[in-house]
Amino acid sequence: MRPGPLAGRYPAAAAMVMFALIPYLALSAAIGPVTPIIAHQLHASLQTMSVASGMGNAAYAMGTVLAVWFAQHLPQRRMMLVYVSLLVVGSVLAAAAQDPAMFIAGHVLQGMCTSLLLIAAVPPLALGFGLERLRETAVIMSMCIFGAVALGPTVGGLQASAHGWRPLFWIIAGISSAALVLSVLTFEDAPPADPSAPRGVTAIALAGAGAAAAFYGASQLLTHKFLQVRTFGLLIIGLALIVILIVNQYRAKRPLLTIRSMLSSTIPIAGIVLALFAAAASVSATALTANLLTGRYSPVHLGLLYLPELAGAVLTAVALGVVIDKRAMQYLPLVGMAFLATGIAVFRIQLPPTTATTLIGSALTGVGLGATVAPALFAAGFSLPSANLQRVFAIVELLRAVAAFMIAPVFAHFAATVGGKPGTGTGIALWVGLGMAVGGAGIAILLYLLGGARPQTPRLERFLAGQAAAWYSPPLLAAVRERADRTSLAEDATRP
Repeated sequence: MRPGPLAGRYPAAAAMVMFALIPYLALSAAIGPVTPIIAHQLHASLQTMSVASGMGNAAYAMGTVLAVWFAQHLPQRRMMLVYVSLLVVGSVLAAAAQDPAMFIAGHVLQGMCTSLLLIAAVPPLALGFGLERLRETAVIMSMCIFGAVALGPTVGGLQASAHGWRPLFWIIAGISSAALVLSVLTFEDAPPADPSAPRGVTAIALAGAGAAAAFYGASQLLTHKFLQVRTFGLLIIGLALIVILIVNQYRAKRPLLTIRSMLSSTIPIAGIVLALFAAAASVSATALTANLLTGRYSPVHLGLLYLPELAGAVLTAVALGVVIDKRAMQYLPLVGMAFLATGIAVFRIQLPPTTATTLIGSALTGVGLGATVAPALFAAGFSLPSANLQRVFAIVELLRAVAAFMIAPVFAHFAATVGGKPGTGTGIALWVGLGMAVGGAGIAILLYLLGGARPQTPRLERFLAGQAAAWYSPPLLAAVRERADRTSLAEDATRP
């Protein structure tokens, strides 16, 4: 197929990625304030809307694994055209929905196509335009994922204040259509990455079934008790299937996902831990405190109180671009965890939080989340050869999606049912989130110490050339094993 007229031009390719990722990610944070309006107009219950959100997030999680399979066996850029086209279809279905089924179908398509595009489009953008453009790609990716999410509550509040929801969804459809146009204009045909790669049917089935069960169970917590088969039972089954997926791919001789390489190496597993704990901890800092303030302020006012999160996301996206080729990049996630823990502590000072503590807490958590997940993602990716970048992103995003999107309804249920008052349950949940932030940082530091890893300046030239990893990541627990080996040799030497 002929290349598009803008093929090979970074600004157009970067814009295509932004327009492809922003719609669903922003919508996932903006939909809260308008959910009651959607439910009323579509004659749906709030429980049905919770299921719609949960299944959209499940599709997002599954899409990360599906994208890797498609990239190995099918022409990659042609598949991107399919993904963006389906994203437009899903966005139009959701915007024009006349009943709950139509809305859910559109929202699920949006979730799946967004993760398909994230895995298919971001790694080629990072690897295909040299070192200087890599900085910009890191900034763009961080802004798309975290900036869009941070802006969501304000956008949703503005739409809710107008007592509507379709204009927001039609704008999302328009942005998706712009992504489709740009994907055609920037088209460069690319062959499958590895047609001889394993089919990975088991991995796809486990990811799909696990995500569907876990997110459906979590979505049922809005109106059902925690210890029921449809809630806790499905949650446990879903998480068990995700664990089986990881074990299956770790033990497979020719896996679809590079689980073994990541889980047996110090820096990638430390990055995964930081990303998961940060994603889980941030839920308690934003969604729960916002729930306490919902009846006190208008949707617009409430959205503006959390707007400092966007400033934090912008600041940390720029910081990532500055340090991405420096040793300091490996310190950035730990700095982010410190900001995140501080932000949660500020929210916890008074419940419901005051205007001042909400503004300060949201700014700190925005910095914390933005400085943690994206840098940890790149740190994990730099620890393996660049050919594995799509698979690394897929693994981290799958686990991050489970940690962030599934824990939110669990925390909300916990806050509403524990202690007799929402403020009591929210306070306990905030302590749990604070513990996650501190504990995640502590585990990552311990992994570095036990593995003998040291922050290093990444050698990005050889990484981008596909020659080797950007830095050396010692095997997991290498320092402990080496010390044990030295002790054993010394004991052998002293024996008669």
